[in-house]
Amino acid sequence: MTRVWDVPVHDSTRVRDVAVAVQDSCGHAGFDDGRTAAAVLVATELSTNLLKHAGGGRILIDTVDADLTSDTAVRKPALQIVAIDHGPGIPDLAAALGDGFSTTSSLGAGLGTCRRIADDFDVHSAPGRGTIALARIRAESGRRRQGRARRDHAPVRAGGVNIALAGPHSGDAWACVRFGERVTLLLADGLGHGPAAAEASDAAVRQLRDSAHLPPAELLNVLHTVLRSTRGAAVAVAQVDLAEGTLKFSGIGNIGARFRSAGGWQHLLSHPGIVGAHRPAHIPCRRLPWSPECLLVLHSDGLPSRWSLREDVPSAELDPGVTAAVIVRDASSAARTVRDDTTVTVLSPTPPKREP
Repeated sequence: MTRVWDVPVHDSTRVRDVAVAVQDSCGHAGFDDGRTAAAVLVATELSTNLLKHAGGGRILIDTVDADLTSDTAVRKPALQIVAIDHGPGIPDLAAALGDGFSTTSSLGAGLGTCRRIADDFDVHSAPGRGTIALARIRAESGRRRQGRARRDHAPVRAGGVNIALAGPHSGDAWACVRFGERVTLLLADGLGHGPAAAEASDAAVRQLRDSAHLPPAELLNVLHTVLRSTRGAAVAVAQVDLAEGTLKFSGIGNIGARFRSAGGWQHLLSHPGIVGAHRPAHIPCRRLPWSPECLLVLHSDGLPSRWSLREDVPSAELDPGVTAAVIVRDASSAARTVRDDTTVTVLSPTPPKREP
């Protein structure tokens, strides 16, 4: 069942709370002591930075499964740690990421060391708007660097953030899997909140891993049968066919979807209904060209409908999870962050060249 940890960090006592949450999440993910210690080190440094440089913020901890370098049979879930703040930003991000740079009264690790420890690490900072730092750590440490090289060659990348209205169970769940030349991103929002909503959305994610060969509309038909024993969910499915260079989209229920191409942004509409309860007789499927400048955003209804992604956010270069966190941060405020279970997922092409 989807479990997320959302820890506000506004004083030094909360740094320990972050460490405890990471240990708990690593236990659920089956991490050994070494990988757990690495995750705790990264999370402690990020939460300490929130206090020292941003006046506080929040740490989101989740287990994600979106490795697109292999088919669905090979699962490589990772622990994801995201630090979000509305602070002044980092004046010299390159220096902060360099070796030997650390903050006083911290562990002395610095963001550069965090970047080396994590399997994936990315930071975005904007003056006056705040900073997003994201780290993913996988259970298998022996092949981290080899795995990172393979991921860099994946043709598309997926990422997201999941925030529970009242944790630890989120009624939202997302996953992105690959089957041959098809990459399928799914976002499910279980009806209501809490464990029963999480049961519905998790069932949709599990079925995706068994049915990733199906096009979106057919997958939704299968999900309707699978979710009948649950309270049901709103579900959106987007599938990129790498061979054809196309994006297919189908959705049922209140899942938001926006697609950006060279021509700008456009909304992708879902059909009214509830998967598992009220399915339309015909499920439309939108078909669009997919190219290197495209970006797809799916989100549950916890995100304000009038969100925007600022033009100065380099989403083509950022990890999609960072882009998702930027959208959440900029659509909310430090005082009022979410009004429902809130999940934002992003699918984007992999840049031709990325830093190791």
